Amino acid sequence: MQSIKLGGTASSISVGRVAVSSFIFSSWTPSPVSDQQAFEAIKAGVDALPDGVKMFLNSGEFYDNNWGTGNLKLLSRFFANYPAYAEKTFLSVKGGMSASGPDGSLEGLRRSVDNIQDELGSIKKLDLFEPARIDPKLPVETTMKNLVTLLKEGKFSHIGLSECNANMLRKAHSIYPVTAAEIENQKAVIATATELNISVLAYSPLGQGFLTGQIKSLADIPEDDMRAKYDRFKEENFNKNLAIVNRLKAIAMEKKVTAAQLCIAWVASLGPTMIPLPGSSKATRTLENLNAGDIQLTQEEKKAVEEVILVNQLRANGNSKKRRLRHYACDYVMAQAKVVRGLEVF
Repeated sequence: MQSIKLGGTASSISVGRVAVSSFIFSSWTPSPVSDQQAFEAIKAGVDALPDGVKMFLNSGEFYDNNWGTGNLKLLSRFFANYPAYAEKTFLSVKGGMSASGPDGSLEGLRRSVDNIQDELGSIKKLDLFEPARIDPKLPVETTMKNLVTLLKEGKFSHIGLSECNANMLRKAHSIYPVTAAEIENQKAVIATATELNISVLAYSPLGQGFLTGQIKSLADIPEDDMRAKYDRFKEENFNKNLAIVNRLKAIAMEKKVTAAQLCIAWVASLGPTMIPLPGSSKATRTLENLNAGDIQLTQEEKKAVEEVILVNQLRANGNSKKRRLRHYACDYVMAQAKVVRGLEVF
């Protein structure tokens, strides 16, 4: 499997060409997957990579149905059972949120980082910390200086940012090298990240399962599944969105890959520092996703994907005015054309 060097202060670290989000282990349904199933999915991904290449594993302080630390607790149990895998993973965790919103203060960030490490336990150290949102009450330079203070205290080894724009990224990087930016697709951010050698974590490249081709009807979404609340899965939008999925499946069949692999490969092709960040609760799906990092698309195939999206505008409005609208999945294509915006993934 192909690997890629991380950016910023982690430029000596090689990770798999495709990262793994642990979000799905603890969210979406009231009954998260079993530890055994989650552990097998993680182990399969790690074991598939060459020696010396780490699996990029992404989590969040609030990845849980109750916005708690359930995901971190699961990872703690994993590393307790498989301590040798601590050195084989590069763990990134989002945090820095309070009841009132993003908190980029030194006290707020310290509280978040300490909570994350307490939940992870002593076996696995936090490799990279990223504020889940940029605190609008502070200049990004101030937030960055606070992060550097915590880094120098040994709280974590590398700094990332989530949901930043190109200007924020450049300002932050001027204070201290940023290793990764987890963002919605923005052409300017990708260009800036390429220029500054910052990894771009492209979250939700499979549209929360829609673009895998496995969801064929509304009945495939259980009522207690959080995705049932999203507009893209509502009856008035579902069939229009399914038409896009079917067209992408046709392109994938010609390429002799799955629809999921096509989307992941397309996202990876957007820039030299792009790292697609899909999630999967099954070992087989994890391996399918990681194998997509080896797929090279021709210019004609890239154009075919873009044309599908542009001809069939995806219906994917937000499910709450309070939630920030964001692109998802192969909305990376639509973002370039500024056609449609989608729903945030957590």
